[in-house]
Amino acid sequence: MAGLFLKGVSAMKILVLYATTDGQTRKIARFCADGLFALGHTVELASAEEAEPLDLARFDRAILAGSVHLGHLQKSLVELARAHAGPMNHMPTLMLQVSLSAAGEDAEERADLDRIAKAFAQETGWTPSAVHHIAGAFTFTGYDFFRSLAMRYIAMQKGQAVDPHEDREYTDWAALSALLRDWAGQA
Repeated sequence: MAGLFLKGVSAMKILVLYATTDGQTRKIARFCADGLFALGHTVELASAEEAEPLDLARFDRAILAGSVHLGHLQKSLVELARAHAGPMNHMPTLMLQVSLSAAGEDAEERADLDRIAKAFAQETGWTPSAVHHIAGAFTFTGYDFFRSLAMRYIAMQKGQAVDPHEDREYTDWAALSALLRDWAGQA
């Protein structure tokens, strides 16, 4: 995956924090960390649940990634962003909001994702430099019976034919790579 990145920007210390429910956001955060490292940056990757104590003064930039479930991001990410809003508001930051809705073109769902991001910023006091919606995945192999039923229903509502024994990933890795290159290259 890291082969998609190009070298040539000045080295920074970048923190990548994430909260995940089904594992796709962790995979996205690891991709970000690997890609930024391949660009020559020093990167620290941590889950929001295990990140404390956190000294943001050690970092030049930060990425927070969380997944949307039932209209909200994970509580651990909310608490972490609230606790460190002050320092994060004084550095370049990127919020990656992962959801299945980001895979579609429904204007109403896109507006809802924007609303969720704004509510997160209001609740935490942290205003990210940029927010990007990243398409997630159906990870049926990790779901219990009831979650699998619910996710198959969601897929059916969206006109997606899914196999409940196989995962289906919607994340656009090339677009994420380009986003990271652009973000890391900004002065």
